[in-house]
Amino acid sequence: MLNQSGSLDRVFQALADPTRRDIVERLVRGPASVSELARPLAMSLPAVMQHIQVLETCGLVRSEKTGRVRTCHIEPGVLRMTEEWIAAQRTAWERRLDRLGDYLAEHGDTPEQGSTR
Repeated sequence: MLNQSGSLDRVFQALADPTRRDIVERLVRGPASVSELARPLAMSLPAVMQHIQVLETCGLVRSEKTGRVRTCHIEPGVLRMTEEWIAAQRTAWERRLDRLGDYLAEHGDTPEQGSTR
């Protein structure tokens, strides 16, 4: 996988902010202009631009300017990489919990076995 540690760090850092998560959620539905992204947010256009810059720096979003309109797009590859990492972590924990369950079922103290606690 690509330089996963640094890339994931930047993605998670960017997604730590609720405003940036709102922007990503909106862009998953399709491209939007900066004005459209700013409309539901209680902040200035320059503040929204700063959030978009953070999302661009980590690679989650790209933007292009046509005339006076800057349109933002989600970068599905980075989103997919992040999702794959999360899925791998979930799978690892599920395996560990399954093994723990198996162990407890085989070796655990149960009231029927006369626990000595």
